[in-house]
Amino acid sequence: MPAPEPDRAPARRSARFAVIDPATGEAFDEAPDQRPDELDAVVDRAHRAWHGWRADPAARTTALRRAADAVERAGDDLARSLTREQGKPLAESYAEIARTAARLRYFADLVPRTRRITDGRPVHSEIRWRPLGPVAAIVPWNFPLQLAAAKFAPALAAGNTMVLKPSPYTPLATRLLGSVLATALPKDVLTVVTGREPLGARLASHPGIRHVTFTGSVPTGRAVAEAAAASLARVTLELGGNDAAVLLDDIDVDRITDRLFWAAFRNCGQVCMAVKRVYAPARLHAEVVEALAQRAKTVVVGAGTDPDTRLGPVNNAAQLARVEQVTKQARADGARAAAGGRRLDRPGYFFAPTILTDVPPASPVVTEEQFGPVLPVLPYRSLDEAVDAANGTGFGLGGSVWGTDLDRAEAVADRLECGTAWINHHAELSLAQPFAGVKNSGVGVAGGPWGLYGNLRPFVVHRPREA
Repeated sequence: MPAPEPDRAPARRSARFAVIDPATGEAFDEAPDQRPDELDAVVDRAHRAWHGWRADPAARTTALRRAADAVERAGDDLARSLTREQGKPLAESYAEIARTAARLRYFADLVPRTRRITDGRPVHSEIRWRPLGPVAAIVPWNFPLQLAAAKFAPALAAGNTMVLKPSPYTPLATRLLGSVLATALPKDVLTVVTGREPLGARLASHPGIRHVTFTGSVPTGRAVAEAAAASLARVTLELGGNDAAVLLDDIDVDRITDRLFWAAFRNCGQVCMAVKRVYAPARLHAEVVEALAQRAKTVVVGAGTDPDTRLGPVNNAAQLARVEQVTKQARADGARAAAGGRRLDRPGYFFAPTILTDVPPASPVVTEEQFGPVLPVLPYRSLDEAVDAANGTGFGLGGSVWGTDLDRAEAVADRLECGTAWINHHAELSLAQPFAGVKNSGVGVAGGPWGLYGNLRPFVVHRPREA
């Protein structure tokens, strides 16, 4: 996931900070730089709003459905704002907004199930579910609206209120989304706060927050967990991945190339569960590299507002420097760029879509999460070697296996140490499924009913069977 951003965000200027268009590298607007001490009043209002919001499940359902309608009506404005500050093609921004509305509708209709325990005792024991209270969500810059909705939709549906903090690189679309949601939700049920550090740290450690849900880098996730521990708040951490795609020796290279390429390069590679490493059989390795390289060379790279663009810029200067650094390191280690390998000579944060071959397995572009438009392709000689390599990093978010024999591919997928494994595709999620990682990829579960219950606590009532 994105590296920690606060200390590299634009300079403070009179309680506001500049927002950069990644397609130009220039500031185009400003956002409020809220002070950490302002959070006390925000959290207090969220707590007071919680009492009414949690009391009426039917009203919550109606409000969340209205909120989804409002998001769709505001789609044009939201999409333009998102593309301007994030950089992704406009079509991808519209898809993100559609996903935001769909998530609201999904959770609006999801209700926790009361369960009765029968254990032979002369009492009725019933498990009911109660909301936690005000929830804090800290969201990164790669999918600002979609990831925000992944946090606020289940939290609100469960009867909690929320304080939402977007990345300082992408505050404007989230502020606009907050205004749109305010037309459908009661006052102070959801509040958007924007600013740089220590705003996020103060929010995570605030004693009035009962659950902190965060998506971002491993180091920042650890800091969030430490901050939340001060008040023993629950934490849900999605901390990125270094997903491997294992290609079996029966693949049809031409048939899978386009799907495999976009599994790695969608949103300019800035996807936590993107393919970030490819392991190909040694006899097919050169063919896979050439096919992916040719695909990379034909992709139109440009501003997200250009309808011909398929690949936008990297979101911010710090991340561009990170992508550039790991690519240079790989080449210094002996890797060769079959396509790309360099920053593009134009304004903005553009990096050519890059396919690397002859990459040493210990190079950081393989062992770490590069989070950009760079893909190393490594050969393997035995399937055990490929699986060991795929499992050989500290991450475990997702992985995929590609082959013609689906039973064999599934057997290999079952050996991957990750939260989700795909066969012949990658990074496709249903709203109804759990999403979680292992190892350094996170703590807790999002998505589906599991995401709802992650925002609730059990409450048990015992009563005699008869007076």
